[in-house]
Formats: sequence, structure tokens, C-alpha cells
Amino acid sequence: MREKRTPSGFLLKQRAFLKLYLITLTEQERLYGLKILDVLRQEFKPYGYKPNHSEVYKALHDLIEDGILKQVKQKKEGMKYQEVVYYRFADGGYEKAKLYKRQLKAELDRCEALIRKAIQDNFS
Repeated sequence: MREKRTPSGFLLKQRAFLKLYLITLTEQERLYGLKILDVLRQEFKPYGYKPNHSEVYKALHDLIEDGILKQVKQKKEGMKYQEVVYYRFADGGYEKAKLYKRQLKAELDRCEALIRKAIQDNFS
């Protein structure tokens, strides 16, 4: 029997970071369909990070499973069968999103302090 592979800590941090931005995009009502990937890639381009399609959708699915977001399918204007998937806050999702952001802020502050210490100890 094969052992299940778990994502590295780095990948978990990347996904947490993507989830934070997906929540922020939802708050700004900019979160819809495949446009998500383009928006995120433009946002992170100056930092050399190009999130791939699967990581973005894993982050979205995590947020759906956590009850923060929900999928809403709508017919594409002028098309008979084609649907566009929008992501909106689920009932109570906005409050859960605020809690997630507070928790992630504490984690990011801790990581920032560790990075500053590593830079100071090794490159000063």
C-alpha cells in the first residue's frame, strides 16, 4: 500500500496565501470563472510567483469545504448551454473569512519575524 503524500509546509503556506487573496477578491466582487487565475497571476507577477491552475482551484475548493465560499453557476449571456461559475460568500462565509484572515495575519507576522531574523543572522 502506498503512503499518502502530503504537501510540504511551503505548499501549505502558498495555498493559505492564495486563500487570503481569493477571499479579498470575493470581497471586491471580482471573483468569477477562469478570470481568477489571470487576476492572481497579475497580482503576484512582480514577486516572481505564478500560481498554477490546480493550486488556485485547490485553494477555492478548500474555501468551499470550509463554508466560506460557494459556487454559483449562471448561463453565459447570449449562450444557450454555456455556464459561467461565480464564487460568492456562503451564508455566514463572510464572518468565517474575517476569522481566517485574522488567524493568517498572526501566522504571517510570525513568518515575517522569522525571515527578518534569518536575514539578519546570515546576511548582515
